[in-house]
Amino acid sequence: MKAVILAAGIASRLRPLTNNTPKCLLEVGSKCLLGRTIDSLISNGFKEFVVVTGYLKEMIEDYISVNYPKLQVEYIFNEKYASTNNIYSLWMTKEAVKGQDIMLLDSDILFDSPIITALLESPHKNCLALNSHELGDEEIKVIVDDTNRIKEISKVCSIKDAVGESVGIEKFSAPLVKLLFDEMDDMILNKNQSGIFYEAAFENIIEKGADMYIVDTTNIFSMELDTVEDFETACKKLPSHLL
Repeated sequence: MKAVILAAGIASRLRPLTNNTPKCLLEVGSKCLLGRTIDSLISNGFKEFVVVTGYLKEMIEDYISVNYPKLQVEYIFNEKYASTNNIYSLWMTKEAVKGQDIMLLDSDILFDSPIITALLESPHKNCLALNSHELGDEEIKVIVDDTNRIKEISKVCSIKDAVGESVGIEKFSAPLVKLLFDEMDDMILNKNQSGIFYEAAFENIIEKGADMYIVDTTNIFSMELDTVEDFETACKKLPSHLL
């Protein structure tokens, strides 16, 4: 299984913090987000990494080479990082992950490593981590059926019907990876949908019969950092064992 980390974005809402630093290299406590993510993956047995870069890519590559010199990592540069969304960054990993199971992670999540463990231990081959807290308009919301199979996943889902927010960490089997990339081929090459969230592709393949389930990780610490306020909150809420 390969770990795929998407780290191309500009993170304009985190300015001025990201004026000269990629979002994933912002420090919370004693370590940056990317370092925490890599540590969590290594502690769960991951050995192969794919990292999609964009904004200030050299800083990301330098950080990994200095702090993880033996890491087996393939870098993919999204030169359109300023005009595309994360669906395009994910789509660019197509050849790197062909025939592979993957663990997909956004690089702007502050989380505790047992979330990775919970996904790996889930009997479902295709699943995502879910946080069932109070929801608003900004969250990627998830609606499921009575078996916890995902029916809808997007920012515009009904808040009252949603069971929680997608954390931004997913485990996918090789067969689903193929379905997903075939779908993204159509969306990006034929429909010019490179400026949307990758969850739109999830929804499309779910509507076509693909099975994807939630794993409730509400009791395991996680936060997505989108704004300066989020960052300040994270610094205050970080559990002591993660300092």
